[in-house]
Amino acid sequence: MIIVSRLAPSPTGVLHLGNVRTFLWAWLSARAQNGKVILRIEDLETRGKPGVTERMLDDLIWLGLDWDEGPRLPLDASSAPYIQSQRRETYKQAHAQLAAAGAIYPCTCSRADIAAAQSAPHEGDVEPRYPGTCRGKYATERDAQLAIGDSARQPAWRLIVPPGEVAFDDLLYGMQRIDVATSVGDFVVAKAPDNPAYQLAVAADDIAMGVNEVVRGDDLIPSTARQMLIYRALGAADTIPRYGHVPLVVGPDGKRLAKRHGDARISSFRERGLSARRIIGVLARWSGLHVSGDVSAKELLPLWSWKAVSKERVILTPERLAEFT
Repeated sequence: MIIVSRLAPSPTGVLHLGNVRTFLWAWLSARAQNGKVILRIEDLETRGKPGVTERMLDDLIWLGLDWDEGPRLPLDASSAPYIQSQRRETYKQAHAQLAAAGAIYPCTCSRADIAAAQSAPHEGDVEPRYPGTCRGKYATERDAQLAIGDSARQPAWRLIVPPGEVAFDDLLYGMQRIDVATSVGDFVVAKAPDNPAYQLAVAADDIAMGVNEVVRGDDLIPSTARQMLIYRALGAADTIPRYGHVPLVVGPDGKRLAKRHGDARISSFRERGLSARRIIGVLARWSGLHVSGDVSAKELLPLWSWKAVSKERVILTPERLAEFT
């Protein structure tokens, strides 16, 4: 089997040390197996500022993280386009397939409705469990729309989540078991037939592009279980990828990298005259690979192994940033 992996940046901002480290792992895992790398821009949630996508692509090329299909390369008719906002027809078809299978239903509940239905308050980033209020309630989408009574607000579409755990053997963390029905319940997969939520868009794209290895941040482990359920609902259970989740680079407060944690942007390092080899070398050492000095991504290939890398998240401290000077 030829490994097909993907790099899937979102144009929310320029690349920083955290997402580059994740992309490095994905690239190394694929290239070490003589696999193919696809680059896909995931811009459904945000289009980003003008020029952001081009700067991200420039940084990836400068770092030596190339791709075989994607922007700036001849288009492969079976996979193009490689920008999610241009793939609406793919999502519309996936939505129609789910609807025909009876796997989704329209939901009129607002966030306030869901919050009011909780038996206990939820704090922070904990997603409230959907109690299934609208499951089986409306015969058609039109009935749901009429129940809303507001033409400006459309019903959302939720996947019927079966009871029981979803299990997968993570390339780094080993066996994972997640009970989606108990934790979040029936989750939203689309706001409209051609306007998918993240979970459906990613699953539909990975299926269409033949992706069979997904390497991404460990904050997305819960999403993996949900996407596996979408694969099954789409009749693609036999093509579910193998998954590897990368420990994030976080600030001292344990949160995602932000300006308050220091300047971790690749563009800033480039402006200061640092080499791509310096950045790759430091990220390799943060990952647990035994290298000294500056190296290229290709020079790491003989050292790559999921057994060699660390399971610990990296805390970005001033001392760690000083490693780049």
